[in-house]
Amino acid sequence: MNRQSLSHLDKDTALPLYQQIKNDIRDKIQQQDWLAGKRVPSENELVENLGVSRMTIHRALRELTHEGLLERVHGLGTFVAEPARHASLITLQDIAEEVRNRGLRHRCKVLGLRSVKATTSMAALMEVKPGTSLFHLRAVHFQEDLPIQFEDRVVNPVMAPEFANQDFTKHTATEYLVGLIKPDEMEHIVQAVSPDKRVSAALMIEPDEPCLRLLRRTWKDQTVVTRVALIYPGSRYDLVERYQTNQYPVIHTENQHGQNQNR
Repeated sequence: MNRQSLSHLDKDTALPLYQQIKNDIRDKIQQQDWLAGKRVPSENELVENLGVSRMTIHRALRELTHEGLLERVHGLGTFVAEPARHASLITLQDIAEEVRNRGLRHRCKVLGLRSVKATTSMAALMEVKPGTSLFHLRAVHFQEDLPIQFEDRVVNPVMAPEFANQDFTKHTATEYLVGLIKPDEMEHIVQAVSPDKRVSAALMIEPDEPCLRLLRRTWKDQTVVTRVALIYPGSRYDLVERYQTNQYPVIHTENQHGQNQNR
C-alpha cells in the first residue's frame, strides 16, 4: 500500500469513522510516513479516497490540529506539525541554511526592494541624517510551502552599495551582507507583538496570533550596516541561545523610563 495513503476504513466496527481516520493519521506521523513540515492530503482528496463525508474528515483534522499533530494554514492546506523551530538570538544565522540543514527546501519571496529617504525615526535607528537615501527590503521566507519569517530590512548604501541590485530569491540578504561585511558589533531586541494586516497576510496566520519580533542592528567601524525586523509566528518558532557566560559582557536593559539597569 502507498505509504502516503490512509488505510481503508472499517464501517462495521463501533469505532467512529473520524476516530479511525485520526488513528491512521497519527500512525503515519509516528512511523514517519508523513514527515514533519510536509503537506498532508487535502479534505477533498481524503473525502474522495475514503468515501466519507467532509464533516467526518474536517472533525478528524480539526482535532489533530488541536492536539498539535497537524498545522492548518489558510490558503495552503494542512501540514504535519513540527516541534518549535529555534531561531538564533545572538548569532547571525541564515534562515536558508537553517531550513536546508533540516533537509527541507527554502525559498524567498521578495515583496519589495527599493531606495527610500530616511524618516526621522529610521534615521535615528540607522544613525544617519533624516532624508538620507537607504535601501529597504521586505521579504517572506518559506520552509517548503510554509511561511516562517517576515523580513523588514533597512541597509546603508554606503556600506553595501550593490544591495538593491541583488536577487534575494537566489541568496538571502543575511548571506549577502555577512559575505560582504563582517560586523564588529550587534544589538538584539526581542519583542512579543501582534501582526499587522500585511504581516499576517504574508505569514498566512490569523490576525490575533502572537508573533515574536527580533530587532537586529549590526555595525562596522562604528557605522550601522543594517537594521532588520524579523517576525516569526509564535506557533512555529522560538528564540534560543546557549553560551558560556564568561564569553559576553554585562547586558544592559532599559526600564520603562529609559534608565539603564545592569543585569
